[in-house]
Amino acid sequence: MAILANSKFTKYKKLISSLSPSLETSTLKSEKFLVDKDEKKNLEIYYAPFEYINERAKVIIVGITPGLHQMKQSYSTVIRFKDTEMDDEEILHEVKKNSSFEGPMRKNLIAMLDELELHHYLGLNSTSELFSTASHLVQTTSVIKYPVFYKGKNYNGSTPNILRTDLLKKYIVNTFAEEIIRLENPLIIPLGVNVSKVLSYLTTNDYLNFDSILYGFPHTSGGNGHRHKQFAENKEEMKQKIKYYFEK
Repeated sequence: MAILANSKFTKYKKLISSLSPSLETSTLKSEKFLVDKDEKKNLEIYYAPFEYINERAKVIIVGITPGLHQMKQSYSTVIRFKDTEMDDEEILHEVKKNSSFEGPMRKNLIAMLDELELHHYLGLNSTSELFSTASHLVQTTSVIKYPVFYKGKNYNGSTPNILRTDLLKKYIVNTFAEEIIRLENPLIIPLGVNVSKVLSYLTTNDYLNFDSILYGFPHTSGGNGHRHKQFAENKEEMKQKIKYYFEK
């Protein structure tokens, strides 16, 4: 378990800790937390402390990018532990547990993973434990590490095209790919078609050499009205892929 090599947490820790717990959106999406942007594409990327890496993870769950809600949760976690004796790695681990896919997304994600019976292979009662007592088994991440906003709103991976936008592709290749090659051939669960496209691109172009990718898993956002249909269509194939991964 470790902190990503290019972590910016040391730079932003004091700044986050000094914030009011109310965490107004205008404060978070301000110049002091802006890490990158493309004005022509109407894209802005802000800092959030999603920089913990569990190198021994059996499963990696991959989203597009943290949204504003997850960003607020991550800042709240840092503020909550600012006066404790926890070191940076411990704080960042808590951020991952408390903030990754937090909200309705996590509820939907757990329900689908349990239906695929992933918890049985991990020796758990439910995959909900991956976000608490069994967090040592999972790495949660995004193809864009930090929160991305398009025209001020959460970026969805489609507009602009994630693989045809230089700013976004830079983070995919230089940060995301570098992160997951440190893991020991985990089962990779990409949430939705856009994440799947990114993983296909990285494997086809030899950035990654993983064959245990659970293609067909839907994005678990409540706004994805097709998620139930997509899940049903791919359920049996995904169950077989999980079985093969854990029994090989």
